[in-house]
Amino acid sequence: MLTCGAKWMSASPIPSKCSRPSSSSSSSTNNYRPAVILPGLGNNSGDYQKLEATLNNNYGVSTVVAKVSRPDWLRNAAGLIDPNYWRGTLQPTPILDWYLKRVDDAVQEAMDLAPPETTLSLIGHSAGGWLARLYMQQFGVSNISLLLTLGTPHHPPPKGVPGVIDQTRGLLDYVQQYCSKPVYTPHLKYVCIAGRYIQGAPLFGNSNPNAEPALPTDTSHLLPEEAAIIKAATTSSPNITLRARFVGQGYKQVCGQADVWGDGVVPEVSAHLDGALNISLDGVYHSPVGSDDLIRPWYGSPDVLEQWIEHLFN
Repeated sequence: MLTCGAKWMSASPIPSKCSRPSSSSSSSTNNYRPAVILPGLGNNSGDYQKLEATLNNNYGVSTVVAKVSRPDWLRNAAGLIDPNYWRGTLQPTPILDWYLKRVDDAVQEAMDLAPPETTLSLIGHSAGGWLARLYMQQFGVSNISLLLTLGTPHHPPPKGVPGVIDQTRGLLDYVQQYCSKPVYTPHLKYVCIAGRYIQGAPLFGNSNPNAEPALPTDTSHLLPEEAAIIKAATTSSPNITLRARFVGQGYKQVCGQADVWGDGVVPEVSAHLDGALNISLDGVYHSPVGSDDLIRPWYGSPDVLEQWIEHLFN
């Protein structure tokens, strides 16, 4: 499924529109602009090692991963002493300076791998996608021609929804207000990819309260025990799994709704941006951690990568 701005278009897996190296190509065939991978919240550089190797060795895309360790994320705890944290108006500086510096180091390393006047692709996974937008705001876009985001929660959660707390404490509001609006032009392309791995469900009640009941509501003609069985079946929502309810609560924290599709962490609606080329991929899980290329593929799994790799060549 593809969208560009607010327009939706159904599509089969993305066909190749360019000549590219086969999977047997070596890393010596680096004919395309380099890429920098921005890790998501809680991830480290090693989580993207396989994706980095696949891009380098199979597709000839010189790739660098921003150097981030899991303990590095504890630096964000410094925000707890900032009054803006508690007001929900947190600013990226100085809390995120360490991350943006790691990204800039990776960008410089990638530029050293490329011929002069070459531009880069930024690949932001999860929070790495909106952190890439912050990087572009603070460091400029002269060296960047593509921002491709994978399961990124781009939008701040809606205000005033009971039980919903902005996990970024205002940072996504800052991104929305101050970072450049997404575009899809020959010189700078925004491509936002969302996964449809599991549909969430409310913590209580039916997933779709407007759905017609599958069982009769008039039980006056039934035996008492039969009526009790139907009553239990129509009130306990047996087709909604505990997992879907749990995932739905996570989705609700991100977009304000539980009964939506997403990649198990980020709802589909949050991973798309007006003005970008928006793509939804069925069966795609959020993270490399806990993924399986065969039964639970994530955005960087080989078969999934095949569906978005062409954007690195254009």
